[in-house]
Amino acid sequence: MSDHVEGAWAAVLEVLRQHGVRTLFGLPGDDLELLSALERAAEPPRLVLCRDQRNALFMATGQALHTGSVAVAVIGKGPAVTNATTGLLEATCSRAPVVLVGAGTDVKHRGARAFQELDQVSALAPLTKWAHRVDHPDRLVPALRRALLVATQGAPGPVYLEVPDHLLTAEVLVRGAGPVVSGPTGSAVVPEPVRASRRPLLLVGGGMRHRNGDRVVERLAERLGAAVFSTASGRGAVDEDHPHFLGLSGLYAAPATAPLWSTVDCVVSLGSRLEETATFGWPEPIGDSVPVVQLNVDGAEFSADFSGPCLTGDAAATVEHWLAGDLGTAASRAEWAGLVTSTRQRVLADHRAELARLAGSDEPLRVPEVLAAVQRTVPADRVLVQENGLQDMWSYFFPNYRCGRDGGSVVPSEQTSLGFGAAAAAGVKVADPHRPVLALVGDGAFTLFSSDLRTLVQERIGVCYLVLRNGGYGWLQQQAEQHDPPLSGFCFTRDEGPLVRTPGVHHAVVQRRDALVAALSEAVRVAADGTPSVVEVPVSLDDSALRPDGDFGTAH
Repeated sequence: MSDHVEGAWAAVLEVLRQHGVRTLFGLPGDDLELLSALERAAEPPRLVLCRDQRNALFMATGQALHTGSVAVAVIGKGPAVTNATTGLLEATCSRAPVVLVGAGTDVKHRGARAFQELDQVSALAPLTKWAHRVDHPDRLVPALRRALLVATQGAPGPVYLEVPDHLLTAEVLVRGAGPVVSGPTGSAVVPEPVRASRRPLLLVGGGMRHRNGDRVVERLAERLGAAVFSTASGRGAVDEDHPHFLGLSGLYAAPATAPLWSTVDCVVSLGSRLEETATFGWPEPIGDSVPVVQLNVDGAEFSADFSGPCLTGDAAATVEHWLAGDLGTAASRAEWAGLVTSTRQRVLADHRAELARLAGSDEPLRVPEVLAAVQRTVPADRVLVQENGLQDMWSYFFPNYRCGRDGGSVVPSEQTSLGFGAAAAAGVKVADPHRPVLALVGDGAFTLFSSDLRTLVQERIGVCYLVLRNGGYGWLQQQAEQHDPPLSGFCFTRDEGPLVRTPGVHHAVVQRRDALVAALSEAVRVAADGTPSVVEVPVSLDDSALRPDGDFGTAH
């Protein structure tokens, strides 16, 4: 192609093509120059045209988390930017490599109270790794290439690039294909606390996503006889059907795993920031007399709250080197390895017994039964996209839902932005259209997203929504009822009519356990053909993984 192209958006599309970006999510500015450039482009990306800028960022974040590659969203200026901030917050806390390209005020009108004028770079800088405005056409391509690098290198995260109106018709220089960056190789030295450990535990964080293709985590667990836990964002990185896997850490840890946590002598954190939910309830010796070995790609990601060696490097490459080195003797850890596997078997047996009890009871259909039906009915390569509400939280507690070797998982960050999972599932489905994508959401989150159901119908994005309906914001309602004294003057759960009003969406309501499998199977079938589907399951507030006494994850 020529070194120059006509118009900023034509240049943007060419750079994105060179970088392998094939999908854009968003709602363009009023000038619609992006749409014109898409029509002129020889190899245009797909534009998923959204009705809400926040949902566009959620979709891009979902795609980025699922693929591990950069995702791109496009918006206008002014209120379009402020609408997008919640999506950027989620992308930041999820460490999702997202590039947001936005419109901006023409340089000659800045400071003159121009239409929709806003200091957007200052507004978005706290929510991004880098926020930048391009004022000269010759700087547009280098700036966009830098944005793509910053978003993906080191700890991933969102980047904002502003393309002001005066660049829309400018000639833009596009030269070459940009830089190619290689990652670090890792260290071959096994840390002494790992080599000397007799009761080790591996914690798999979101930094191991897309880095465990050779199953280095499972191989390390077998060599060390280690227990394996993950953070919520680390789900999908490790095979949860592995005999050493025992669920999520911290807030979501199964009570039966407490003896392991109280006697561990070394915690190895792989790609985790050790955020509050991951370390909630850890015994005091961990990070004091019990070392925490942290391995992360970026030193800024280390937690200063725990003592122990901190190693910077690619976790997968580093663990591969460890496997070739001195990890100590398996015989010295045989008793611990036996305790790990027997604990898992006990947790699984208790879960099977509870499901059998529910199946033979007159109780209403319970969320653990819904999750069990998903595992029996939906193919093993399914991707479960989650919210973090009162009842969908059941899926975080092992073994109510297990993400196997072929499965995938996308969850909200610790910000738990309401509606993230509902929208992010669309981004996952766009990225991986041939796999079943299920979104497990509450009706409060689903209602926030529902304006973009029409987008899914129009774009034939076949997500299957499993909606747990408790009448609205069940978490707030439960907190109000458990408050001392109860806050009885406020109601957060109201049944306000049909959940689905959008034509072209498959919708089923399931209240009996004997109807669940058939309804779920049909919903997954129609979604595979590009029809969004909703399976609505009414639930009561007492069907919660959060108990008044603080005990999590047990059915009764």
